[in-house]
Amino acid sequence: MFKKINIVPRWLIFAIDLAFCALSLIFAYFIRYNFVVDHIVIQELSRNTLIFIAINCIVFFSVKTYAGIVRYTSAQDSFRILFSISVSNLFFILCNLFLVSFNQPALISNVIVVITGLCSFVLLITYRVLVKYFFMYIKNMKLDRRGVVIYGVGETGVATKRTLDSDPNVNMRVVAFIDDDPRKKGKVVDNVRIYHTDDLEKIIELEHIDDLILTSQNITPERKNRAVDLCLDHDVKVLSVPPLKTWVNGSFKVNQIKNVKIEDLLERSPIVIEEDVIEDQVKGKRILVTGAAGSIGSELVRQLVKFQPQLIILNDIAETALHELQLELQDNNIFENFVAFIGDVRNKPRMESLFETFKPHFVYHAAAYKHVPMMENNPSEAICTNVGGTKNLADLSVKYNVAKFVMISTDKAVNPTSIMGASKRIAEIYVQSFYGALNSNIKAFKNGLSHLNTKENKTKFITTRFGNVLGSNGSVIPRFKAQIQSGGPITVTHPDITRYFMTIPEACRLVLEAGSMGEGGEIYIFDMGQSVKIVELAKKMIKLSGLIPNQDIKIEFTGLRPGEKLYEELLNDLENTIPTHHHKIMIAKVITYNFEEVSQLIQQLIDISYKYQDKVVVKKMKELVPEYKSKNSIYEELDEIEIVVNA
Repeated sequence: MFKKINIVPRWLIFAIDLAFCALSLIFAYFIRYNFVVDHIVIQELSRNTLIFIAINCIVFFSVKTYAGIVRYTSAQDSFRILFSISVSNLFFILCNLFLVSFNQPALISNVIVVITGLCSFVLLITYRVLVKYFFMYIKNMKLDRRGVVIYGVGETGVATKRTLDSDPNVNMRVVAFIDDDPRKKGKVVDNVRIYHTDDLEKIIELEHIDDLILTSQNITPERKNRAVDLCLDHDVKVLSVPPLKTWVNGSFKVNQIKNVKIEDLLERSPIVIEEDVIEDQVKGKRILVTGAAGSIGSELVRQLVKFQPQLIILNDIAETALHELQLELQDNNIFENFVAFIGDVRNKPRMESLFETFKPHFVYHAAAYKHVPMMENNPSEAICTNVGGTKNLADLSVKYNVAKFVMISTDKAVNPTSIMGASKRIAEIYVQSFYGALNSNIKAFKNGLSHLNTKENKTKFITTRFGNVLGSNGSVIPRFKAQIQSGGPITVTHPDITRYFMTIPEACRLVLEAGSMGEGGEIYIFDMGQSVKIVELAKKMIKLSGLIPNQDIKIEFTGLRPGEKLYEELLNDLENTIPTHHHKIMIAKVITYNFEEVSQLIQQLIDISYKYQDKVVVKKMKELVPEYKSKNSIYEELDEIEIVVNA
């Protein structure tokens, strides 16, 4: 019934406001004369009432006190009313001062003016608040309303509560606030009690909670995960509110409340890096980012622009993706000094043209093939790009005196079981042994680099290893989301498979930090936190979508894919780590290789790969990386042959 009540016309609100002001003036006269009617001069009261109404007409019309919707009265409306009443009453006081200064009787007693102002403000605010709470009461009479707990009692949390209360289309009732700050426990905001987060389970059980809304942006990942897990166990839906800075025109709307994302739950505490050190190295320098259109490369670009480099060369072979990155930088005025350079890292003449033209000071090498099953079917291509491309860039970096060459590697390079992982390990071996040779002042290389003057060369080769990144192209989370949206099933390769996860910005910050601290020859590994069981990740994503695992969305196990491991490692059995000043970055102590031998074997491998003799390529890879043992792959037979020969 009350849903059909239309918004009251503005002219009616205007008339009601004037009527209450006139009533306030009359009431002020009664108070001034102790309710003795004989003392009140009716002519004076009538005259002053008309003058008061006329003045308020002008003020209310100018300030537009009538413009707000009464049922949505806010603090801003209260300030507007207070200002209007102050102006109209100040007019009478100024008139009295003027008349008294010329020995004329005052228009109206100042006592009456003050009483009128107070009564007007109380009446105008009271009737608005009563209307607001009337509609709120009617809204909350719905029997099917959802009980809501808001996590966070900051500005965002209070704004969320008031928005839910005022929107007639939202069938939610805020039952409680929870907050991590013990000082807020027991206090009340908008008639809603604040509890500590440790009381969440008790509130859920006692109040029959349907939704938890995360509003604070300062909740630690551990507390957030604990609260979400508790809610999912009790079939409570978890929602989140975007940060205040992302609100459109600073205004919050109910449609901005979204389901919490799995990426939010896998995030860890923000990583603090030494930005001053990075800026000292990068500012005013020319920087080449290969694979710039990819997930890691594009985020590296976004973070590098903060340090004011002279020029960033965006290199990629993917035309459309590179064009989109270029438009992003242009449209958002993020950075102006960049060049989009289409080119394949395998094409040495094209890469030489790049180095000769722009002479970069730093190279961040993120270009690579990374999909494990696909590379298992295309080993020659994996070598051409991941090894041949890396070799081209490393050689050119030395030739053109690049200060630092930072290579992005992977945890799959450790004890590799796949073509992709082994190819990245071979690339690691090349750049590390190359730096060792340069540092040892070897003056002649059999791989065609004898023209280099190693005494003058200062190129530092640095490698970074990390695991899966959230939201990267082809990662498991976007795939699971698509499968849930299509109604399932979710496909998981094995019930026991685990993976490390890191956000793209987090990974790139650590890459920049490792690159800045590197002195050459290091392989940096990152603290990836706790590994995540993929089947549990799938179940949590289903629950976050408001569905039930294996009931609404089935989980099917498809078997390990070619080259896939059950779990990833950051070090092999013969490696250990050295800590650095950054607690999330360590240096791997790796096996050293003789560059002259390695460079010959790698060049032979690249030559074979261009003939696309896949089986010969894989056999050569296993010679270079003895710990490479194929899993779930047609190339396992090569390991069996090796075992027989050794026996």
